[in-house]
Amino acid sequence: MMNIYQVLDDLKIKYTKYIHQPVYTIAEAERYCSHIPGGKSKNLLLRNRKGNKHYLVVVRSDKKLDLEKLQDFLQESNLSFASEERLMKCLGLTPGSVSPFGLVNDLEKEVQVVIDSDLLEYDELQYHPNINTETLVLSVEDFKKFLDWTGNEVNFLEL
Repeated sequence: MMNIYQVLDDLKIKYTKYIHQPVYTIAEAERYCSHIPGGKSKNLLLRNRKGNKHYLVVVRSDKKLDLEKLQDFLQESNLSFASEERLMKCLGLTPGSVSPFGLVNDLEKEVQVVIDSDLLEYDELQYHPNINTETLVLSVEDFKKFLDWTGNEVNFLEL
């Protein structure tokens, strides 16, 4: 597995690191991480019915995902959550640590990324660095630089 800190440093991406209690849910993040600046998101790994396509969906934390809209955009039906095994296989992550930074482990570029365009309204965004006891805050510009580096297909969509 690749080291996200090494990748960010190689890309000359500036970030601020916060260490906190383990968080597995948005409610826990609000309890332990409310002092951390930047746009907060829910990060979900979904799969299609056949299990041959995977989607990392990043939506603003205070929004409910419009699954119908997402399925229409992706031309998929019956999207469901990926299992813990698939999460580990696709992104090298465990539940509670899912974030776009997990794309460093998707060496085959199999995961398509869909990001809520509302997150672009923030100056900074926050994501776990593949572990749920830390949060990194970085600029939207640097986040886009990281996404470009991954080589994964990325779409910004009003979710």
